[in-house]
Amino acid sequence: MSRYVGFLFAWMLAWSGMSAGYAQVLDKQSQLDAQSFWDNRDWEWYRQNIPFFECPDADITTTYYYRWELLTKHLTYGSPNSGYVFTEFIDRPFWSGTYGAISCPAGHQLYEARWLRTPDIPHDYTRYWFHTPGAQPRNYSTWLADSAWAVHQVHPNDDFLIRLLPDLTKNYEGWEQRHFVPEVGLFWQTGHDDGMEFNINSRQTQDILRGAPSYRPSFNAYMWADATAIARIARLAQQTDVAERFTAKADKLRTNLLQRLWDEKRQFFFPAFKNDEHKDGHTIKALSRTYESGPLAGDSHGRELIGYVPWQFGMIAANSPYDSAWNKLMDRDGFYADFGPSTVERNDPMFLLQKTCCWWSGQSWPYATTQTLKAMARLLHDSATTEIDADDYVRLLSIYARSHRKDGKPYLAEALHPDTGSFEGHDAYNHSEHYFHSGYCDLVITGLVGLKPSVDNRLEVAPLAPSDWDYFALDDVAYHGHRISIVWDKSGERYPLGPGLHVLVDGQKAASSAELKPISVNLPPTAKADSSSHARDLRRVNFAVNNDGTYYPRLTASYSNPATPISKLHDGNYWYVLHPPNRWTSVGSPNESDWIELDLGQIRQIHTVKLHVLDDEGQAGSTVSAPSRIHVQVWQDDGWVALSGSDREPSFVTPVGHQPATLTFPPQDIQKLRMILDHAAGYASGLTEIEAWGDARLPVALPGPPVGNLAYRSPGAEFPQATASHTSRFDDVRFANDGVTNFLPTPNNRWTSYESTSSSDWLEIDFGQPTEFDSAELAIYDDRGGVQAPANYAVEVWDGSKWSEVANSTFRPATPTGGQWNEVRFDRISASKVRFVFQHQGDARSGVSEVLIWNSP
Repeated sequence: MSRYVGFLFAWMLAWSGMSAGYAQVLDKQSQLDAQSFWDNRDWEWYRQNIPFFECPDADITTTYYYRWELLTKHLTYGSPNSGYVFTEFIDRPFWSGTYGAISCPAGHQLYEARWLRTPDIPHDYTRYWFHTPGAQPRNYSTWLADSAWAVHQVHPNDDFLIRLLPDLTKNYEGWEQRHFVPEVGLFWQTGHDDGMEFNINSRQTQDILRGAPSYRPSFNAYMWADATAIARIARLAQQTDVAERFTAKADKLRTNLLQRLWDEKRQFFFPAFKNDEHKDGHTIKALSRTYESGPLAGDSHGRELIGYVPWQFGMIAANSPYDSAWNKLMDRDGFYADFGPSTVERNDPMFLLQKTCCWWSGQSWPYATTQTLKAMARLLHDSATTEIDADDYVRLLSIYARSHRKDGKPYLAEALHPDTGSFEGHDAYNHSEHYFHSGYCDLVITGLVGLKPSVDNRLEVAPLAPSDWDYFALDDVAYHGHRISIVWDKSGERYPLGPGLHVLVDGQKAASSAELKPISVNLPPTAKADSSSHARDLRRVNFAVNNDGTYYPRLTASYSNPATPISKLHDGNYWYVLHPPNRWTSVGSPNESDWIELDLGQIRQIHTVKLHVLDDEGQAGSTVSAPSRIHVQVWQDDGWVALSGSDREPSFVTPVGHQPATLTFPPQDIQKLRMILDHAAGYASGLTEIEAWGDARLPVALPGPPVGNLAYRSPGAEFPQATASHTSRFDDVRFANDGVTNFLPTPNNRWTSYESTSSSDWLEIDFGQPTEFDSAELAIYDDRGGVQAPANYAVEVWDGSKWSEVANSTFRPATPTGGQWNEVRFDRISASKVRFVFQHQGDARSGVSEVLIWNSP
């Protein structure tokens, strides 16, 4: 067996998830076919990557599968060296970090992703926060160390955590330097940076958005969880001093939280104000808890869902007097609602529902609902509480499942009305769709089914599902290197395992109970993950992606519709819906076939090409259908030849929409690929992403730009110098020739003339000396709003006394198109300055991320 074939076989085995003796309980394709909402129909991905589930509650089951699809919409391949991250919003807003990730929901996202077949994605995402410039791990509260430990509980890998320990320690110390107050013994945080912008405490201050820095039960619980996780990891690393130091931190933090944030009178955890706050003649005293001072002093309310967060991480001891806080959860005068729970108890004097973003004074908030259900399951598993029971958990989970609906179809936005389930006011276009700021699948797996992850080889199962259910099954869970299935069959007639609760390990029945009650299994030991540098550095990487603004990898096309730029095809994201768009299409093309060319900038060893194919299936206003045929070619010597060696070419020539057309072949040295799409009769074709995969050792060296760009200004150089007739106050003209290209709103790297009062504006490049050139490329920026591709543009040169237009200009594309490169060629000329004069499109203004100027041989 060749080294490649052996590696490929091992990779396919890992991703197929087949282990000796394993037999699944559920028919996976039947489970997928039972749902009708699918946008992403990559059945193979689901079959190979997620645990399968069914239960009698159709809403819980449907939402379970919807949440896995939602995860794929936010799964973002950032770069070959960083791998995968998750976005929170469907776009990448300006406050997000590199590749669109935001730290606020990272804990929820990692708890979800840990149940994928392999830990590759959650490991990438964990590393991202510490090893990727611009990742912003401390812009918002989160629990990264705890999440890394949570992944380890499912996919044990001591070496990964030990190598991460210095980063986790440094991150914790960064929080301490900025947010810890030693004399109080707690961390402070604003509601805004704790994910709760407008809240009942901030609204009592001068700054209702960012006011009321407080010692919050949520943030201090996160820091306790992180300190506890760091201590555990330090023990793995045999760093006893670090383990003891962080254990002591956690112990003191818990003591101070219980002493300062618990109100014995109201029997709940509350934020305590950090400073005195003055507003409208009232003073809120430092260290007073919500409504203990100020205009509402003495009010008996003030409870927020964040008061339950300490239970989320096991910070509160089992069977403690603090459990009395839970009597408000299922009370309609407390947090309970038909589409709740509400973020604030119902009768609070500041309870307020708003049809606008970020008011957390009563809305139902999936982020907090996830935390509450997680905390609830922890309490029910660990305590003999009488305040709530398992039926309450199932009732709230069912409400949460039904809250994932819009017009009767699975959906999720930022928040919803707790009484009606409406997302109105919290569902911004191209922003809030399928919002990934919460968890769900983890709640089903660990709470409802009751798989309790741990680091030892003893599997504990404690279902919270009701015993009057006839059945449920959680099938094909990757856990500690084994394949786990947990099945309840009341009658024994649904599954071929007999009546009762059964746990299967690698397809073999390992434990059973006639009743739906906790059971445990000793798992057989498995081989530890290969921790050698050779094994961990060899990665499967997507060489096509370009999120870093480099010249390569580079995409061009024979035609692009102006509304669907080619740059969307290698941004690391894919989804197939018409709105919001993330696509290239040939709509408007006069051609029967169109081609897309991918230039990697240097030779790479490629073994897999994936084209994510669109098919709008008759949706109003769209003529996009799957192409009738796709040909893939590679550049060899001086011409294009058909890619050879594929083992799946028949499926490639008849692509199916809403899923990738995948071509695998023995590794080939490839620099350029060309995809020719034969359009279906009467239709245009479209793709949402192109991927070119190969195996490489990290770090991957990225190709540099081609030599000869006359516009590029190296750091510190005076020339070439970019100037403009008008530059937006939000942008910088110097970005126009800094060598970095970004067609997305963030990170900002562009010049625009936004807010210009003129119908035309110019962008000038001053070479500092006479320079000969004959072509230029413009990376035209288009945000579909105030900045759009110009109606047209001209190229002018300075002859020492006046500006003159260059001769014989030819433009490609003929109409300026945003979100991609636009090329103009003209007669060779020598000049010291060149400028591009843009005629703006209506009321919009023009913008450019980068200018390249060439003189062809």
